[in-house]
Amino acid sequence: MNKRIVILGAGYGGMMTATRLQKMLNYNEAEVTLVNKHDYHYLTTWLHEPAAGTLDAERCQIEIESVIDTNRINFVKGTAESIDPNAKSVKLTDGQTLEYDYLVVGLGADPETFGIQGLKEYALGIRSINSVRLIKEHIEYMFAKYRSEPDKLEYLTIIVGGAGFTGIEFVGELGDRIPELCNQFDIDPSLVKIYSIEAAPTALPGFDPELVEYAMNILERKGVTFKINTPIKECNPDGVILATGEEIKAGTIVWTGGVRGNAIVENSGFETMRGRVKVDDFLRAPGHDNVFILGDCALIINEETNRPYPPTAQIAMQQGQTCAENLTSLIRGGELKKFTPEIKGTVASLGKGEAMGIVGSKKIYGSTASVMKKVIDNRYLYLLGGMGLLLKKSKL
Repeated sequence: MNKRIVILGAGYGGMMTATRLQKMLNYNEAEVTLVNKHDYHYLTTWLHEPAAGTLDAERCQIEIESVIDTNRINFVKGTAESIDPNAKSVKLTDGQTLEYDYLVVGLGADPETFGIQGLKEYALGIRSINSVRLIKEHIEYMFAKYRSEPDKLEYLTIIVGGAGFTGIEFVGELGDRIPELCNQFDIDPSLVKIYSIEAAPTALPGFDPELVEYAMNILERKGVTFKINTPIKECNPDGVILATGEEIKAGTIVWTGGVRGNAIVENSGFETMRGRVKVDDFLRAPGHDNVFILGDCALIINEETNRPYPPTAQIAMQQGQTCAENLTSLIRGGELKKFTPEIKGTVASLGKGEAMGIVGSKKIYGSTASVMKKVIDNRYLYLLGGMGLLLKKSKL
C-alpha cells in the first residue's frame, strides 16, 4: 500500500512542500493530500498593502488548483481541528478524519497578545485576506464617519501596535494612502495621526541600527509618530493606554506585535514554546519521526546567536523544499537531509519606491532596495508556479 502524506496548511511551507513533491515523486509512489481552509494560497508578505488600501486584496490570492496538479495531489478544502499523533490521524472540523503515514504541519500562526487586556476584542490584525479587507474598510469608514462628526478627531487616529517588519511595512503604506483618503473625504491631512508603538528599545528589533534609523526617518517624514520602548498596557473601545499611563484615543487599532504557533499544535500534545515546536535537524517534532513541522509552527535556533530564527516566508519556503526532499527519501529508503537556513537577504518596504535592507552583507536603501523587494517577491512566484504565475501576479 502506498504511503499517505498529509500536509496541513497551504502557506509558504505547505505549498512549497506540495509543489516539490509533485515534481519529485513518481506516479503512485505516495498518496499526497493537502488540506487548507480556503481554496486559495495567499501571499502573507504582501498583506500590509491591501490592509492600507494600496493594493487589491485579490492580487495576494493564488488559487491552489492553479498551482498544484490535482491528478497527483488530492486537495481537501477543510479546517484541521486536532491531530492525534498516536493514531496517526487528523480530524477536520466537518467531522472528516484523515489518516497518515507522514504528516506535514504548516498551519501558520495565531496572534501573540502578551496578555494585553482588550487586545483580542478591540484590535484588528494583518492575518488573512479577509482580515486586511476589514482593516481597509474600517479605516475608510472612520474617515467617512469623521465627516459627519467633525469634533471626533480620534476617528482620524490610527494606532499600529508593534514596530517589527509587518508594522513598519504597514505604516509605510499608510503614509502613502492617507493623502488619497484625505482628498477623497475632503479632510485636512494635518488632522490625521499615525502612531507606531513598540515595547522593545528599538523599532525593527534585531535589525541593523543604521537601517532602522533610515527607515524611521523616511516614515516620520510620511507622518508617522514613533513611541519606542513603550509597551501597550491596555486596549479599549476608545484607544490604548500605554505603560507610561498616557492614553491615546483612536478610531483604528491594528496589532502587528507578534505571533505564536497555531494552537492546534500545542493542543495536540506536541511540546511547544509559545506554540512552536523545537524541531530536530530534519524538521521533525521530537519523539515523532513521521511528523514534520514548518513555518510559524517550527522553532529553529540560530547557533551563532543562540536565538530563534524569525519565522519568515523565506525560511518557510526553504523548509518546504527540504521537507519534500526528506519525504521522498523516506519513501525510497534514502538518507535524510539536515535543514540549514540560508538567509539570502532581508528587505523591508517603506511605501511606494522606498525600502531598506540587507542582501548578502550589503546594506541597500531607497529605490534600489524597493526593486530588490520586488525581485524577492517575484522569485517566490516563479518557484511556486513558474513563468505563468510570475506573469499573472508580478508587481514589476
